[in-house]
Amino acid sequence: MKILLTALGLLSLGLGVLGIFLPVLPTTPLLLLAAALFLRGNRNLYDWLMNHPELGPYIRNFMEHKAIPLRVKVISVSLVWITLLNCAIFVAEHWAFRLFFILLATAITVHILSYKTMK
Repeated sequence: MKILLTALGLLSLGLGVLGIFLPVLPTTPLLLLAAALFLRGNRNLYDWLMNHPELGPYIRNFMEHKAIPLRVKVISVSLVWITLLNCAIFVAEHWAFRLFFILLATAITVHILSYKTMK
């Protein structure tokens, strides 16, 4: 079972890191999931993740404050809209897909902005 939890934790971590660069993937929930899976599956990986210079503070801040730094909010919302508007304008050929991309960007924006802003 620990091997399965560790493998799922590594998958979640990989997707979470990828989510930093791809605005459609939810970075924070995936990193939180990775931490939870590592806690149960591999304590060494949990400790490594929580002490990681970039990812550790990101996870700890969210767990403690349930808030997102303003810089992260601005970058996240900007990348979501740049990416999904690009898809709506240049990729989607049917109006339903264009509408889907715009609604998706709106939903992601509302979700991100629903969290408190960390000062």
